[in-house]
Amino acid sequence: MKYDPPELSEFAQLRRALPVIAAAMLVGALFLPMWHITVKAVQYPDTVLKLHLHAYPYIGGDYEEMAALNHYIGFYYPDPVFWEPNYDPHSKAVDVPEWSLGPLAFVAIAGAGVFVALAPDTDRLKKGLTWQLVGSITVLTVMLADIQYRLHQAGHTLDEDAPVMGVDGFTPPLWGKYEVANITSYSRLGAGAYVTGAAIGLLVVAFYYRDSPATFGDLPERAANRIESGREWLDEHTVGDDEWAEDDEWAEDDEWAEDDEWAEDDEWAEDDESPTRSGGRSNAGDGGD
Repeated sequence: MKYDPPELSEFAQLRRALPVIAAAMLVGALFLPMWHITVKAVQYPDTVLKLHLHAYPYIGGDYEEMAALNHYIGFYYPDPVFWEPNYDPHSKAVDVPEWSLGPLAFVAIAGAGVFVALAPDTDRLKKGLTWQLVGSITVLTVMLADIQYRLHQAGHTLDEDAPVMGVDGFTPPLWGKYEVANITSYSRLGAGAYVTGAAIGLLVVAFYYRDSPATFGDLPERAANRIESGREWLDEHTVGDDEWAEDDEWAEDDEWAEDDEWAEDDEWAEDDESPTRSGGRSNAGDGGD
């Protein structure tokens, strides 16, 4: 079967250009830290220790100082098995061979994006964008779940021969604060994770425009149309100025009606009192006679 590549001009379309841009971002994310950890410990009263973890077996920052602290409670950096890291894995460390496959996963997702962008026709492009998005989200979700599981595993298989005994098992979160013994840690995502999230966002946009040859130059007009459509929807589903004006008129009519009713009631009250007063004067006159 002969392959007819798309015209170069077609790569101006969002559905072809964005997967390529996302692929470049995913490869670039490998050079950035995916996870940051800052640590406060009484052993370092004037220093905040910092760790930077990447998608491949590499830990940057104060990893030696952190390794010494973790040694007290029997918590060790994982052993990637197939990839020699920049630290010496402890003999009792948890084996995490999938950490060595992190770069392969990112490169595979990036390669799939380029492959989809080179689809020879629109039908294959649309199918490719669908499977690309589903596959990318699935792979990254599995990776996050696996990381959290491995963190749980490492935190619940502490070395029984550690200097500090009696430390309860714990699970370091991907985001948030946690305390173990006299060590307080704060976890948050790194720049690589945000770049990865942005790349997935581009794949979502490409999927959204899978049926349209829209280009980057069409985005301002389309955005303006969306805003205008949103305003029209709000006008149809919310109270407008005219309706408020009508409500004000009704309120004024009701107030006038109430005023008229009060006026009529006052007039009736005066009419009721008048005969009584007249009768009182007559009776007084009769008594004087």
